[in-house]
Amino acid sequence: MKADVATARPLIMGIVNVTPDSFSDGGLFLNPHDAIAHGLRLVEEGADILDIGAESTRPGAAPVETQEELDRVLPVIEGLRARVATPLSIDTMKPAVARAAFHAGAGVWNDVNGLRDREAMQAALALKAEVIVMHMQGAPRTMQEAPHYLDVVEEVAAFLEGQVRTLRAGGVNHAWIDPGIGFGKTLAHNLALMRAIPVLKARCNARLVFGASRKSFIAKIESRDGANSSSIQGRLGGSIAAVLAAARWGADMVRVHDVAETLQALRVAAALEQAALA
Repeated sequence: MKADVATARPLIMGIVNVTPDSFSDGGLFLNPHDAIAHGLRLVEEGADILDIGAESTRPGAAPVETQEELDRVLPVIEGLRARVATPLSIDTMKPAVARAAFHAGAGVWNDVNGLRDREAMQAALALKAEVIVMHMQGAPRTMQEAPHYLDVVEEVAAFLEGQVRTLRAGGVNHAWIDPGIGFGKTLAHNLALMRAIPVLKARCNARLVFGASRKSFIAKIESRDGANSSSIQGRLGGSIAAVLAAARWGADMVRVHDVAETLQALRVAAALEQAALA
């Protein structure tokens, strides 16, 4: 996949959560038929790729057994693969789930654990997978208890650079990086990493995925500025603002819940930028 150079915008990854407990839409698409319909709707709205996950990674989330994750996610991948040509990504930390998802029709592995497990790295190398390597400090259950870094940009960059180097040494040259907004980070850490998007891309010589859709840092900014904290579903404005900033700083793909609204915002921003340069 390549960023949409013709329209001067990043690719849009639409989120399909087949979970009962995701922070934003848990339970809405747990039924495979509902999840497939949601994915088809996101494609109609303009999603360039769908990211399908069956284990919540929200702060405090409990792990899901492998078989349960497979039972949730495989019917959705198979159903979508039969109906659309849009690339499909499997959002999982488990190599067994990634392998099964690729067999069912997925073509990208989005690992929020960043292939830290040796088996996961070995699986990615064996699959020759197009992979998204994300940085997360700790594990979902505990990652937000006390995030701490001496230098968040340097530490995240060093981790991502090392993982990408290992992948390339093993023959996988199509890796994406994701700084992991909200995954073991405070508001200050998140903002620093957003500003550092050009640094991270240059350091790793890789394309960057940015995911901030509906995340809690939006409410924290509101609270800091004296506004009432919005509901999770009420964070569309903040999500779009984050996407526009990330796109301006060079993000190559944005992972979002609200595809149509994000695409509209990116198109208008690109048109305004072109008008300013005319």
